[in-house]
Amino acid sequence: MKKKNVINLIRYHAENNEPGFRSEAYEIAKEFDQLGDYQLAEYIMALLSNANTFVPQMGDFSSGFFEKVPVGNEPLPLPECIEQDVMGMVNAISRNLGINKYLFQGAPGTGKTETAKQVARILNRDLYAVDFSAVIDSKLGQTQKNIVSLFREMTEFVHPEKVIVLFDEIDSIALDRTNSNDLREMGRATSTLLKELDRMDERIVLLATTNLFEHFDKAMVRRFDSVIDFSRYTQKDLAEIAEILLNEFLNKFKCTSRNVRLFRKIISLMNPIPYPGELKNIIRSSVAFSKPTVELDYLKRLYKNVCPETMDVRVLQSQGFTVREIEILTGISKSQVARELKEG
Repeated sequence: MKKKNVINLIRYHAENNEPGFRSEAYEIAKEFDQLGDYQLAEYIMALLSNANTFVPQMGDFSSGFFEKVPVGNEPLPLPECIEQDVMGMVNAISRNLGINKYLFQGAPGTGKTETAKQVARILNRDLYAVDFSAVIDSKLGQTQKNIVSLFREMTEFVHPEKVIVLFDEIDSIALDRTNSNDLREMGRATSTLLKELDRMDERIVLLATTNLFEHFDKAMVRRFDSVIDFSRYTQKDLAEIAEILLNEFLNKFKCTSRNVRLFRKIISLMNPIPYPGELKNIIRSSVAFSKPTVELDYLKRLYKNVCPETMDVRVLQSQGFTVREIEILTGISKSQVARELKEG
């Protein structure tokens, strides 16, 4: 939208020139459509066609409870068993049969939130995350009212069939209502959430995540069409994912030097290999902070991240590293490494 469009809208509105105002608004909608923002274009057209008196309304859906999440296009490596469950969910959503509520459960860092982003990208839907800090209120009864308001606002999506709502860490308001340690107020909030889930528009997809599934309210679990367990990683899965992440960051930071054999040896020292969230941070920081002028410096930094307490050549040898690999990790020449090992 150009400056002249804004000026014309204001001028036509001030002049009470509704035909001119509508004509300008149509041109703006057409421009948004050409730019690929079909949702906003259709929203403007709907307002123009339905309203007797047109009032300027622009911008994406906005709310104090929701935040639009960018989905990105980074690859998300998952074990085959989890990937099959996720793709089955995508197929079910695509068939528009009203199977629209899914719960992702598993430890932190297992990829639950990132998977929600990828599902939105695959299905070409907008992803809106609920801000539970805006929902939960210390005032008696206000949390329940906020939950009702939240679901009421969900009915205001212009194209609900193009929306995914993310309840990240839904356990904030969905813990077991029979737990004596749980506040009675939060128990009532959970009951309200149950009722609103039953009334939810089937065209909207709801994805929820939790790290506390064992404490999850059983009645809440039954509200979901499917529960996907994200804790099913083997150490082999994580080692393979580590290589995928390494290649991603080497390409991103334009690093051409690779030594996969040495990388695998370093990763094998992690016992156990952490889940992808932590693993991604370790590999990314090792590559990002490496010296571009020093070949394979990221492997030296990776080793220090994995084994921060030592860089002794004899310890490295006991860990199965060759003389050449010890040279890469320490910066000491092969001849000096061999001499120190012989003296030792």
